[in-house]
Amino acid sequence: MKSNDRMNSIIIGVLYIAAAVTSVIAVVFYQPVLSEQWHMSVANGFQTKVLIGVLNDLLLVVTAVGTSVMLFPYIRRWNEHIALGYLCFRFMEAVFIAIGLVSILGLLQLSIYYDANRLASDEHLAAMGLLLQAFHRWTSMLGPNLMLGLNTVMYSYLLFRTGLVPKPLALFGMITAVSVFIAGLLEMFGVVEPYSTAKGLIALPVGVYEMSLAVWLIVKGFHKQNLEKLKMNIYV
Repeated sequence: MKSNDRMNSIIIGVLYIAAAVTSVIAVVFYQPVLSEQWHMSVANGFQTKVLIGVLNDLLLVVTAVGTSVMLFPYIRRWNEHIALGYLCFRFMEAVFIAIGLVSILGLLQLSIYYDANRLASDEHLAAMGLLLQAFHRWTSMLGPNLMLGLNTVMYSYLLFRTGLVPKPLALFGMITAVSVFIAGLLEMFGVVEPYSTAKGLIALPVGVYEMSLAVWLIVKGFHKQNLEKLKMNIYV
């Protein structure tokens, strides 16, 4: 059982790292269809690049679900209601990412039609492009900002109470969760732009926290004594 717990902590850590890497790749590779000249993406040879971004977003959805499924059995032992809240909000984050991914595919498809002269009329092309870009912007704000903030504060609180990881690390997680949530709110009300430096600096700490947590889980794993106490409190 102990070896299973150790392996599970490594898997969770690897999934967090994979989530961070795939999210960054997706954002970078989506730039052709999120620019003003999005309709020229295929003509300029960016179709494969955008599809690689889509693939990374799909992997991001898998890793987001994976971390929640792997972590839930441990944190539920302290408070199942909060743990279920974390699970639901993490799934909602993945759902918003997946919905935003569809808007990227829509932009790419329109660009393919534009390149092949298969559009009956270009009259509404700009409007459709702006709509799909806005759709992606809102889902990116709702998922990787607001939903991420909510689920991060929940699981970090449970990690803090259970002592499965160092309490200063879990406390840092709660602080960064508030930070990324605020970043989403600021974008929602137009205070900061989606990919601005200001928003990036506000949201960055949560990425630092996830990488720190990932490294800890891979190298050290869950705190053994606290894990055993947690199991005894539940099962005895």
